[in-house]
Amino acid sequence: MIELISDVTQESGTFFVSSAALFFASYTSLFSVVNPLAAMPVFLSLTNRFNDAERASTAKWASIYMFGVLILFLLIGTFVLSFFGISLPGIRIAVGLIIMRAGYEMLNPEDPGKKLTDEDQAAAMEKEDISFSPLALPLLSGPGSIAVVIGFASQANGVDDYLINALSIFLVVISTYLFLRLAPISAKYIGQTGLNVMTRLMGFIVLAISVQFILSGISQYFSISV
Repeated sequence: MIELISDVTQESGTFFVSSAALFFASYTSLFSVVNPLAAMPVFLSLTNRFNDAERASTAKWASIYMFGVLILFLLIGTFVLSFFGISLPGIRIAVGLIIMRAGYEMLNPEDPGKKLTDEDQAAAMEKEDISFSPLALPLLSGPGSIAVVIGFASQANGVDDYLINALSIFLVVISTYLFLRLAPISAKYIGQTGLNVMTRLMGFIVLAISVQFILSGISQYFSISV
C-alpha cells in the first residue's frame, strides 16, 4: 500500500513538473513573438486621436480578436500541417527560428521589429475601429504568432497539453491587454529606457528556448538524442 501511494505521488509530481515546464516554454515563446512591449508605441500612435474610453475599448477588442485567432490555429494546427504535408521536425525548426528572431530583437530593443507598414498605418488612421485590423491582425497575432501556436499543436500529446497551451495563450492575451492599457502610463513614467531593460531581461531566455526547439526538430528528424 505504501509503495502504491509512493508511486502515485511520484507520478503526480512528475506530471506537475512537466506541465509547469510546458506552460513556461509555451508562454515565454508566444510572449516573445507577440512582444507586447514593442507593440505599445504602435498602439499609442494609432490611438492618439482616441479618448481614454475609446482606447480602452480598442485594447479590449484587439485582445479578444487575438485570442480567437490563436485558439483557432491551436485547434486546427495539426490539420494545417497534414494539408501542406509539413513534418513535425520541420515545424519545430521553423518555430525555433521564429522565436530566435524574436529573442534577438528583444536583446536589441533599440531597433524594434514590431512595426506596421506605412500603408497599414495610413489605412488605420482612416478607420474608426482598428481593433481587428491592424491591431489583432497582423500586429499581435500575425504569421509568427500563428506559426508558434501551430508548433504547440504539433507537440501536443493529449488533451492536457492542449489545455496547458490554451492557458498560456489566454495569459499572453491578458498580458498583452494589460500592456496596451498601461501604454500611456509607461510612456510617461517608465520611458523607453525602462522598456528596453525589461525587454532585454527576457531576451536570453527566449533565445535558449528557440535553440531547444531547433535541437528538438533536428534530433527527431535524424532520430538522435540531444
